[in-house]
Amino acid sequence: MQLGLIGLGKMGGNMAERIRLGGHQVVGFDFSAEAVARLTASGNVGVSTLEELVEKLETPRAIWIMVPAGDPVDETIAKLEPFLASGDILIDGGNSNYKDSMRRHAEATAKGFNFVDVGTSGGVWGLKEGYSLMIGGDKAPVEQLRPIFEALAPAADKGWGHVGPAGAGHFTKMVHNGIEYGMMQAYAEGFTILEKKEVLDLNLPQIAEIWRHGSVVRSWLLDLTAEALAKNPTLDGLEAYVADSGEGRWTVFEAIDLNVSAPVITESLIRRIRSREENNFTDRMVAIQRNAFGGHAVKKD
Repeated sequence: MQLGLIGLGKMGGNMAERIRLGGHQVVGFDFSAEAVARLTASGNVGVSTLEELVEKLETPRAIWIMVPAGDPVDETIAKLEPFLASGDILIDGGNSNYKDSMRRHAEATAKGFNFVDVGTSGGVWGLKEGYSLMIGGDKAPVEQLRPIFEALAPAADKGWGHVGPAGAGHFTKMVHNGIEYGMMQAYAEGFTILEKKEVLDLNLPQIAEIWRHGSVVRSWLLDLTAEALAKNPTLDGLEAYVADSGEGRWTVFEAIDLNVSAPVITESLIRRIRSREENNFTDRMVAIQRNAFGGHAVKKD
């Protein structure tokens, strides 16, 4: 099967290679000539324009879009549309908001195209481990894409599935990432408690390695944490700044709308936001209030 792929960054490039290894051909486009050249060198086909990408694909075409969420997805679809034909399939494999995916599906189907939203997890490890794919959209195009999903997943029958109608794939991935926020925060807090107990002189890389085998808290995330601690046990050279790409916020908003209590995910998001504040006003306000009502000491610059 042929697949058009737009966006050949680290993740897109790894996906293209995994698809090739699965016996399928990728025709790929990226604004980076170097990325296009790498794709061609790997045995796939790199092109320099979206029109050329569409021309090289057999009909009905399947085009996977791996660009940043938001306007870039809409802009890419708008540029593709003049070259598409009825029955072609557009796939958004990025971290789009599920509401945007529902809208894009309605717009695409009204014009005779298909639209499939794929929540994609696996990051830079996907080439080796396979990708977890949460798929939303109509049944027929999802079935047409089965060979691609089977090539990308950890196994043909594991790690991927059609989870529901348009938007369901990205909604599921959104909640997946919210859970990830909470897991990361719990590991981070636990290891910080261990690190602060200086009197016991605990070896964090050793403990992480112990927990990886037989423990109830073992996970792939712990595997990665153990590897990172082995390389840099004291986290030297790292700034206490944690970004978020949006999915945690969306999960919290949905929890509120659905009257679901989600304190762990919510607090993990707040902690990420807090990490970006230098000498933050909130903590200074609390300090001055304690000083006002109880005469507690305040630290000054």
